[in-house]
Amino acid sequence: MKKFMIFIRNMNSVVLAIVSLTLAVLISGVIMALCGYNPFEAFGAILVGAFGDKRAILQTLTQATPLIFTGLAYTFARKASLINLGIEGQLYAGAMVTAVVGVMDFGMPMAIHLPLALGAGILAGGLFAGLVGFLKVKFGSNEVIATIMFNKVATCLVAYLVNYHFLAEGSGSAQTEKVLETAMLPRLFAKYQLTIAIIIAVGACILVKYFFEKTVVGYEIRAVGQNQLAAETAGIKAGKLMILTMFISGAIGGLAGATHVLGVDRRLMIGFSPGYGFDGIAVSALAAENPVGVILSGIVFGALRAGSMVLNRTTSIPTEFTNVIQALVVLFVAAPLLVKEMLGVNLMKKLEAGKEEAADE
Repeated sequence: MKKFMIFIRNMNSVVLAIVSLTLAVLISGVIMALCGYNPFEAFGAILVGAFGDKRAILQTLTQATPLIFTGLAYTFARKASLINLGIEGQLYAGAMVTAVVGVMDFGMPMAIHLPLALGAGILAGGLFAGLVGFLKVKFGSNEVIATIMFNKVATCLVAYLVNYHFLAEGSGSAQTEKVLETAMLPRLFAKYQLTIAIIIAVGACILVKYFFEKTVVGYEIRAVGQNQLAAETAGIKAGKLMILTMFISGAIGGLAGATHVLGVDRRLMIGFSPGYGFDGIAVSALAAENPVGVILSGIVFGALRAGSMVLNRTTSIPTEFTNVIQALVVLFVAAPLLVKEMLGVNLMKKLEAGKEEAADE
């Protein structure tokens, strides 16, 4: 028993993530079998769809790109112990503003127009989340409820604007005009949707890792997240840092929407996100809230999304089983952390205390 407790206590985040993913796959396979489906056929189709050939790999990376952004956005907020559940709305806000700037013909070269469009999306997402941070600091509002409500505000507002003010001429569906070529993200391979956004996403993860480990502001944000009262006692202005954290988290979410509009669809299409903002929570959980770990975690979930397309085309197995895997990953990442805290730490303390009492007697 003691050895088991020591193992739980010393289990690092990498092992925890691998174990969680393995358990999620195994249990989802059991669920499939109980429902009358062949799990080997299902996982075989997912693997082929995710890594079977060049097209599959590029599709996986394309699907992973927005997930890396949204996972990073959620991770950034968590460093200050803030829960940003409004990344979906921030993604839509960034996409909307980016699409508007992207279709405007200012006669500017790509070197100016593209960064301007991306910057507009980043700013829109940041302001949308920063407002939640302001409400929390100034009025004590709960950021969980506020961000969830803001999702609805953002998606409905964007739907209204696209349908009534920015609808593409002659379009039979809710979408904006195509962005100008000067605002389009360059694609890495001809005839494929993978763009330099994947490079931006990876770079953002590395930059955020550096920010938290090597800068004063990053240290202060982590200090607020670990113990706000102690941080304030040490002279750290927790309120301002919370607003800043929410702003940056939202900005990353806005960047996810901006890169999708400028790189994948090259216009804003209502319903373009199948839940990227919410899937970012699972990505962050599997990465154990490590900015660099988000890269690999995003690719794992991108593979599930890409593989589910082939699963849908080639088998009769419902693609909803991939959502089951995602849910189980979150469950198994969270549960062992709770066990480590309640059993691995507290029980070990009791065992050690018992030994000391026995020695005294």
